[in-house]
Amino acid sequence: MTADRPASETGRLFAPLPQRLKSLRILDGARPLEALQVRDAIRAGEAALEGCGRLLIRKSGTEPVIRVMAEGEDEGLVLQVIDEISRAIEAAGQV
Repeated sequence: MTADRPASETGRLFAPLPQRLKSLRILDGARPLEALQVRDAIRAGEAALEGCGRLLIRKSGTEPVIRVMAEGEDEGLVLQVIDEISRAIEAAGQV
């Protein structure tokens, strides 16, 4: 039970995973997340991280930017997934 332990000890019950975020500037009004190659890259990234990480891709609501965030047990895999998705967005000609 953790109720009788200090928060400093309770907070150490998990080990943080490597997390990386990349922001890609896009043209105003562009919709690169709708491009087939981008959707395929996102699906491949999700499959690669299945069971050992997570992926979050979103368009900013305040600026023309797409944020690509991945977190996982294997930092090399996290970086690879982010790079592949970022390349797909750039290849879609929307950046």
